[in-house]
Amino acid sequence: MVVTQRYAAIAIGVSSGGLAALDQVLSKLDADLSIPILIVQHISPDSQNYLPIHYAGCCSQVIKEAEDKEPIRHGTVYFAPPNYHLMVECDRSIALSIDPKVNFSRPSVDILFETAADAYCSTLVGIVLTGSNSDGAAGLAKIKSHGGLTVVQSPETAEVDAMPCAAIEAANPDYILPLNEIGNFLNKLGKEGL
Repeated sequence: MVVTQRYAAIAIGVSSGGLAALDQVLSKLDADLSIPILIVQHISPDSQNYLPIHYAGCCSQVIKEAEDKEPIRHGTVYFAPPNYHLMVECDRSIALSIDPKVNFSRPSVDILFETAADAYCSTLVGIVLTGSNSDGAAGLAKIKSHGGLTVVQSPETAEVDAMPCAAIEAANPDYILPLNEIGNFLNKLGKEGL
């Protein structure tokens, strides 16, 4: 396969059913996948961020909670902290915000996707997984309008299909994949591009 595109970052949005979905995706990632991954999982604003601890055991990448102003590094998976929007600055560093909720959510998938699209343009991969509202749909459409690659979990494999269905309608994604294929798809992107 001829490499026609290399990707610089992956942004993932997920809500209801997300723990199990991310288990499936992250556990399949190859150790040499170096593309940084930024994740917004809708969580309670009062929760301790247990997500990095939970996923550290199933993923060979560095897993951490995103910190304000830190540069985004290869081989690292960043989770939005509870009650903060996760944003990407144009210099490809992280910014955290307590601006008002978007789609009833903070962190919001749309905020991550929209800011990452501005920073990474055609080198961004946006992925919408299971969830119970439309958060991420507008952001995925923006990623596509900037030339990025758009992927949505097939609704029939989602624990809750509202987020995937909204994203499909809004963005006409490049790929609609069963959950069990997404991790290997990301490995392929890391090795071959598309």
